[in-house]
Amino acid sequence: MIIWKEPYFYLETKHTSYIMRILSNGMLHHVYYGAKIPKEDMGWYQLFQGKGFSPAVTVNGLVSSADLIPQEYPSFGRGDYRCPAFAVETADGRRLNELTYDHHEILEEKPALPGLPSLDVNMEESNSLAVTLKDAACGYEVVLHYTVLEEEDVIARHTEIRNRGKDAVYVRRAASLSLDIERDNLEFLSLSGAWGRERYPNRRPLSPGTTSIESRRGSSSHQLNPFAALASPDATETAGEVYGFSLIYSADFQILTEVSQYGCTRLQAGLNPETFSWKMEAGETFVTPEALMTYSGHGFQEMSHHFHDVCRRHLGRSAARDMVHPIIINSWEAMYFDLSEEKLKQFLADCEGLDIDTFVVDDGWFGRRTDDQSSLGDWFVDEERFPGGLHGVAECCRNAGMKFGIWFEPEMISRDSRLYKAHPDWCIRGQEEPVECRHQLVLDMSRKEVVDGIYEQMAAFIREYDITYIKWDFNRNLTDNGSFFLPPDRQREHTHRYMLGVYSLMHRLTETFPQVFFEGCSGGGGRFDFGILYYMPQIWTSDDSDAAERLRIQYGTSYAYPPASMVAHVSACPNHQTGRITPFATRGEVAQMCNYGYELAVGQLASEEKTMIREQVRKHRRLDEMIQRGIFYRLCSPFTGNLCAWQMVSEDQKRSYVMAAFLMAEPNPGGQYLRLQGLRKDGQYKVEPLGITAGGETLMRAGIPVIAPQRDYTAFAFELEWLSE
Repeated sequence: MIIWKEPYFYLETKHTSYIMRILSNGMLHHVYYGAKIPKEDMGWYQLFQGKGFSPAVTVNGLVSSADLIPQEYPSFGRGDYRCPAFAVETADGRRLNELTYDHHEILEEKPALPGLPSLDVNMEESNSLAVTLKDAACGYEVVLHYTVLEEEDVIARHTEIRNRGKDAVYVRRAASLSLDIERDNLEFLSLSGAWGRERYPNRRPLSPGTTSIESRRGSSSHQLNPFAALASPDATETAGEVYGFSLIYSADFQILTEVSQYGCTRLQAGLNPETFSWKMEAGETFVTPEALMTYSGHGFQEMSHHFHDVCRRHLGRSAARDMVHPIIINSWEAMYFDLSEEKLKQFLADCEGLDIDTFVVDDGWFGRRTDDQSSLGDWFVDEERFPGGLHGVAECCRNAGMKFGIWFEPEMISRDSRLYKAHPDWCIRGQEEPVECRHQLVLDMSRKEVVDGIYEQMAAFIREYDITYIKWDFNRNLTDNGSFFLPPDRQREHTHRYMLGVYSLMHRLTETFPQVFFEGCSGGGGRFDFGILYYMPQIWTSDDSDAAERLRIQYGTSYAYPPASMVAHVSACPNHQTGRITPFATRGEVAQMCNYGYELAVGQLASEEKTMIREQVRKHRRLDEMIQRGIFYRLCSPFTGNLCAWQMVSEDQKRSYVMAAFLMAEPNPGGQYLRLQGLRKDGQYKVEPLGITAGGETLMRAGIPVIAPQRDYTAFAFELEWLSE
């Protein structure tokens, strides 16, 4: 709900209030964001005062330092020395910006973001506000967009900058959101890591000065995810105040906090100003990516539920309720590049009777791709290894009752490829020779002819082989940022233009081939964000498929992203990434939290392991509704103890699945009670395979007894079914 009661804007969700007002000098003042409060006059709610050595402004009859005023979209050069939300530079080099309120609209529909993914599904119940601020001296407007999703307790924000002047201007900084919170005792939580150990929660107290997370890699990155939270020091999973923020964007970003000298915390999220600039000619408009924000008064878990809900209900293809996530088996760790028609057909024969949905041929099927040194960009079948193309493999796959999927890396090119010989200028390069990574270069997706060329190759292949599943990989980050096809004053536009080109390719393919299920991947989880999830409803969570490591990766990922967005496979042991040996049953239980599959040589398995696969597949189909639409709870953290546990509960609270995994066996261990969450308080639940029948409130308050096993990496799983009132 959005209500305008001059001079206040009241934005309300089911449990939160967001309030701002227009001050006498036209400044848009941020008043309050937090637990829901009445819509009343809050003219008394301010700390305005003049301070020494700080420029003063007169607002509502009071003299106050600009440094002290919480602002909705702060500018540069007029007395607020904190980080500005935006910066626009005129052709003559002036950078002073001062925005004042001009007008606003309450919109019936949420505005689209041209070329960018954003919340756009089932938006009928949402309200949108557009507040236009004007810089009279330089002749441009800034439109702040707010969309209120009441049920999910989420506000979506983006910024539109319009050049109404006669000359070009340069956007040097453009935050999607800025929020001033008048407290300085908050803690900052982010998700950090590296290849193979993505999205570990990292929590630390804020102190005076700036704290930021960002990417300069051309992707959202393995290292730092475009998500952050501000939390009260006492915040836990189930208690305390938490503000959550995330970007619907997949390239260079920055989420920055600054604690001021007067105890105000400012958070901004948007494009990374270090690698971004945008030239706007007269009459042109620039739109930032969309950012999401939420408030929880009940800890991190409630914050996560808000993000999970908004993703599954409103984010592009991730919000398609009729989407069936296939159970797949992938060729990569079974064969790597050593592919042939005979081997793939034997692989399919080995899978007979396992009830797996889809077979995916990973890297190595195209060009002359016998290793990672050639053929990227040549999206046609290797005729030496597959003389008749992949038709025989596809037919064998379908005869076995499975669908046929394929791996692509559309954004890359190898020097040793037909495409490079025909179009050496299609890769990103500067004056020097471009930097290689994994023996590959990056295609310049900022150029339409490059996007068109890759689209035509992929579309032809999809049509010829009736592909139903595509794994889209991105195995290196950008270097040599820039393009010979952009003028000098537009070179810093390149990374954002690159991402817009990638989004356009994803849009065309998903629109043209709605029957194809797309999975995102970037060396595993290097581009795990809401931007990719708009087009691809699941992402390969990490190249590290070790079950013990996946406990941490999947647990951390769940802070922002729902289990329905993650992919986990049961792989071989010793594990190919860590060398660790874990029980086959544990690998299955850890992967059941996510969209499910296998990545191993089935022909090398013992008969009892094949029997376990059939049981695991049946179990996953039983759990699938909960995985896609249920509520996820983090019970015990693998980062703070020897036990990791999580729980999924169905929408009607009548079914639940609990996984508990011990990391290391301990000498002479005791036991503990695992307290469940999210159950109905009325009636009884049957807990299998434990043979327990107990009330929901008892299971939540008293818990289930769990005794540590005498074996490393042992997992237990329980299924709960509600019996009656």
